[in-house]
Amino acid sequence: MNHSEIVSFIWGVADLIRDTFKRGKYQDVILPLTVLRRLDCVLEATKRQVLATNAQYAGKLDNPDQLLRKASGYAFYNTSQYDFSKLLDDSSGLAANLRNYINGFSPNMREVLEKFDFDNTIHKLDDAGLLFKVLERFKNARLQPDQVSNVMMGTIFEELIRKFNESLNENPGEHFTPRDVVHLMVDLLLAGDEERITIPGKTLTVYDPCCGSGGMLTIAKDHILGDGRPGLNPQADIYLFGQEVNPETYAICKSDLYIKSADGRDAENIRFGSTLAHDCHLGKHFDYLIANPPYGKDWKRDEDAVQEEYEKGYAGRFGAGLPRISDGQLLFLQHMLSHIHNPEHDKSRVAIIMNGSPLFTGDAGSGESEIRRWILENDRLEALIAMPEQLFYNTGISTYIWILSNRKEKQRLGKVQLIDASSFWTQMRKSMGDKRREIPAEKAAEILKLYQLFKENEYCKIVPTTFFGFRKITVERPLRLNFQVTEERLQRLGSENAFINLAVSKKKEKKIKEQEEKTGRDLQEQILALLRILPDTLYKNRDEFSELIDTALKPVKPAAPLKKAILNALAERDETADVCLDSHGNPEADLELRDTESVPLSESVYDYFDREVKPFVADAWINTAIVDHKDGEVGKVGYEINFNRYFYRYTPPRPLEEIEADIKKIEKEILDMLGEMNQ
Repeated sequence: MNHSEIVSFIWGVADLIRDTFKRGKYQDVILPLTVLRRLDCVLEATKRQVLATNAQYAGKLDNPDQLLRKASGYAFYNTSQYDFSKLLDDSSGLAANLRNYINGFSPNMREVLEKFDFDNTIHKLDDAGLLFKVLERFKNARLQPDQVSNVMMGTIFEELIRKFNESLNENPGEHFTPRDVVHLMVDLLLAGDEERITIPGKTLTVYDPCCGSGGMLTIAKDHILGDGRPGLNPQADIYLFGQEVNPETYAICKSDLYIKSADGRDAENIRFGSTLAHDCHLGKHFDYLIANPPYGKDWKRDEDAVQEEYEKGYAGRFGAGLPRISDGQLLFLQHMLSHIHNPEHDKSRVAIIMNGSPLFTGDAGSGESEIRRWILENDRLEALIAMPEQLFYNTGISTYIWILSNRKEKQRLGKVQLIDASSFWTQMRKSMGDKRREIPAEKAAEILKLYQLFKENEYCKIVPTTFFGFRKITVERPLRLNFQVTEERLQRLGSENAFINLAVSKKKEKKIKEQEEKTGRDLQEQILALLRILPDTLYKNRDEFSELIDTALKPVKPAAPLKKAILNALAERDETADVCLDSHGNPEADLELRDTESVPLSESVYDYFDREVKPFVADAWINTAIVDHKDGEVGKVGYEINFNRYFYRYTPPRPLEEIEADIKKIEKEILDMLGEMNQ
């Protein structure tokens, strides 16, 4: 059976349990039993030897763990007398026997299985009289290693997870990435590092902070060692590290790695928990880092821990900045960069796939922009590859692979390579969810070649890191107001806070409060009466009108906030009026006319202003008080990568004659159809 047939066979369990379990709970039965059956098949060949070893040393050794591991041939074992075949021989105590079988696993594997919370499921299946039927079906699933390879088993788990999430309309992209995409990411991650990788006996580390079922880690290892394809260095010593927040996929990943490595070291390096809130590999640095973080997922539940980490500055993981709470992709990228080697000591490379949001979301000074700025100004980004749409099982959106390094090759220093691989795909014969396209090996090889050649062409652009930077300057224009005492403008005075507060008392004593409010209302009436005496002449100079107001309101001597409120109410914008000056005699800016300009970092803001702004708005000026928080220069520095702009290809519209001919053809077809209907 191929993996699709095995998945269909296992998924058939749903027909047995559909009346007892809701569709969203199928995975509570199917996933843990698939893992248990796989473990049962893996340990089948050495089961007798394990039982014999356990019986031989029972009561003689406090902890025969190492002997039992040696007997099983793996880093785990099972000392229960039961297996899937024997369980079904005694249906009367099936639930108790199954629990006995699970408890017979070594402590390290029991810790994995506990993440499934399977005991409640056993109870529910037993109460419904379904436990025997379900176990019988799984007993007939032939998952022995000689029939189902580790690679195929990983694909089976991923396909099951896809089905579960598809049925719940959830995001399977949070759990795993299509294998064609992973293979390409690993090829890009390792490209150019062949000399280091091929050193005899070389020890290398690979890390995935959101490892899901472990596909990226195992494929990276296979590309180096070789598994069904030529490896870069079959003698290399590869250590895998990862962390996963989803308990089910964590259990799948860890159990799979226990099977794949005799010493179990890779499995021991997979940790459970939220990477953003709690870094389980704190202080470690890795050679290769690869990830597909969840797209557009908020980090609210980790907010306190993330904020605490951010406050540490660059001593923490998120010193560059915090993205908006609704999307944590750039937090994962910062986390990965916190785990690269010091470039003086060793080399690290990073491959991460994200949607378009991290490229351009956020204005100058925002968290997203500051993170991009930190990455580019430190010359970490090597390449950005735009991927085809409809590659993922849950979404058809555009995605981008980021390749980063702490030690760029000489030709890449200070530069970023942009590759448009959006057309490098073939149509799948059968869609899988939203995945309708795939990247076959020959297309992946073309993308890899574009990256390695590092030459500009139709699909590749090479630009300096500063190309994406800009300085956002604030352009001011002078405030011009006219003033007039009219009934309409006096009515507006009633909505000014300083005027309203005249009749508001904060006293608690009722009599005093009422007295103060009455006095305030009387003052309001007095002010209005004094203003109504003034002529309704239109003034176009604020200072001149201000002197008039001072004279008119001399009996009440209004405080500065109240006078400002009166002037605001009696004013209207007027392009023909005189410029309003501040206390220093400088033009006062009109906040409603305030605008911004984005100036490329390669250009002087003043040269840009003189060329692009001054000729069109002669009275404008640059607000030099708004400066960048890092370099202190005028304007805020921002970075954004509008990828599509760099590969835009103009397509001219069809000639009018062609369009007109098509319209006439369609009109004729419609008339012919109508004629047939009338016959």
